[in-house]
Amino acid sequence: MPRWLHAGVVALTLTLAAPGAAAAQKWVDPPLRGAELLAALRAGGYVLYFRHADTDWSQRDTRGMDLDDCTVQRNLSARGRDNARIIGAAVRELGIPIGSVLASPLCRTVETAMLAFGIAEKSMAVREGGPLPPGSQGRYAALSTLLSTPPPPGTNTVLVGHAYPFYALVGAQYLEEGEAGIVRPGGTEFEVVARVWVNQWRDLAPAPAGR
Repeated sequence: MPRWLHAGVVALTLTLAAPGAAAAQKWVDPPLRGAELLAALRAGGYVLYFRHADTDWSQRDTRGMDLDDCTVQRNLSARGRDNARIIGAAVRELGIPIGSVLASPLCRTVETAMLAFGIAEKSMAVREGGPLPPGSQGRYAALSTLLSTPPPPGTNTVLVGHAYPFYALVGAQYLEEGEAGIVRPGGTEFEVVARVWVNQWRDLAPAPAGR
């Protein structure tokens, strides 16, 4: 299936499967941007939820696959690997403090985390839904808990996961590959304060004086 057609099918599927309570966790309006967002992230206290970087859509995940066997999964493309490195370099250059980095145990999410941040703790909570059927409120309770949990002072937590679990919790438009949702945790709930695409990270830094 062509990638553009696959993306359309995925978008339609996500829309139809979205629970009515998906937007229970609200989006901040207006979102944080530019210097304001950068200052917040430098101070710590946020969760950065990344969808894995760009993948090779000619590959497919095999039903019942071994999560440690990358040969039966859809993996990062060369562009995805480059973008993961770009994200990590930009975050470091911006002086954004990163603490724990948790990743869905699939190869594409772990590799994204490793290339960007140099560490990756595999966590099924980032990927797996609970026993409730798709579209049910509470299906991704474990992920909701991660997104609601404040990181240690002065740091930000990174989660590297997939499009649908995040979408199921927050609604709106699902994250593109490599895109991040910036989450402000509140202990028992959370709110999404911004979305950042791969090429937007360096734009958070103020332009040099005189330009």
